[in-house]
Amino acid sequence: MSELPVPPEDLRVSDADRRRVQERLRRAHESGELDLGEFDERVGAAWAARTRADLVRTTSDLPEPEAAPAPKPGGRVFSDSGGGVAMRVLTIIWACLSAVALTSWGIVALSTDGDVDPWWLWVAGPPAAVLLVLYVAGIGRPPRL
Repeated sequence: MSELPVPPEDLRVSDADRRRVQERLRRAHESGELDLGEFDERVGAAWAARTRADLVRTTSDLPEPEAAPAPKPGGRVFSDSGGGVAMRVLTIIWACLSAVALTSWGIVALSTDGDVDPWWLWVAGPPAAVLLVLYVAGIGRPPRL
């Protein structure tokens, strides 16, 4: 006895399918097509979905998403991963501290009549070396295209 084929809409869905629908719902929420309550409700329905038909119902009234622009090669210094975010934050902190140290040194150098040791390099240099080593090691770097 042969089994009847399962209609495509009755096929089971995977977590990857649910994640794709969740991402589409997130983009719809960001563009204002869904309010927060409806977004939350639909994401819950997507994760409770068992079949393709269940997933289609969560997005059937939304317009087709526009294609995302392809990333430009060499356009990003840090990736969007956790390591990239950490490196971006640490680099901003380093830049701020270095700017404050350089400004302070400049004020002292201009307001005194003698030579002033460039002590600000000791504030900026070691953290810059650490950030450089982390970046060279691949922490937070975007993948090469």
